[in-house]
Amino acid sequence: MRAFERRELIINKLYRNKKVHVADLAQDFEVSEETIRRDLEKLDKEGIAKKSYGGAILNVHTNEDPSYSHRHAVNIEAKRAIAANVLDLINDGDSLMTDTSSTAFEALKKITEAKKNLTIITNSLVVLSEFQHSGHKLISTGGVLGAETNSFVGPSASHTIQRYNVDAALFSCKALSMTGGLSDSNEAESELKILMRQQASKAVLLADYSKFDRIAFVKLFGFEEIDYIVTDEKPSDEWISFLSKYQISLLHNPAE
Repeated sequence: MRAFERRELIINKLYRNKKVHVADLAQDFEVSEETIRRDLEKLDKEGIAKKSYGGAILNVHTNEDPSYSHRHAVNIEAKRAIAANVLDLINDGDSLMTDTSSTAFEALKKITEAKKNLTIITNSLVVLSEFQHSGHKLISTGGVLGAETNSFVGPSASHTIQRYNVDAALFSCKALSMTGGLSDSNEAESELKILMRQQASKAVLLADYSKFDRIAFVKLFGFEEIDYIVTDEKPSDEWISFLSKYQISLLHNPAE
């Protein structure tokens, strides 16, 4: 068993039991306790677990779902850098699906100014309100409106998304992990992101530097489902090598 496969199983145990013990894991996987400690150290750095005496506990922050206003204020300059980098992926006349992320919102600011005759399908109330006079065609998913998230979710939203085939899906997530894939904190919105990806010819993930090497509560999908990752800073060489194995095109600001 390879190291990342073992860590994936440890993550599953953490979500089921909320805690794990070094001695038990070493016995289960037939490896040394020192090997397990290294695994737990990596999961600690990724924000998945917190090391404790003799083992580790699940990081409770993996299932936090902050409000839209809070998300919009965090790393705003990084999100604007991402917005500038995404323009080359969108053409005049394209049809798009976008989620409720503040990163997608910043990207749409740039895209709607630079491109013509777009069709934008979204479950974001903020996007619908902000761009209603942009000259582009907007389609709301409809559904149940969340007061804190400013987003539509539920069966009606899912049904609308499945009616359309689009050129690109633009979405963000809360966390990227080499062992855990893409993950987020809101289960209802995660379901819509999965559907958006299914309906799109290309999937464009918008993720600032703070999302790498972390994990969140709800698994979205693996890296094989992503065509482009647009970020603000050049990731580590390990990440670049990892993404190249999945033939993911990486766009980022030049290194200073």
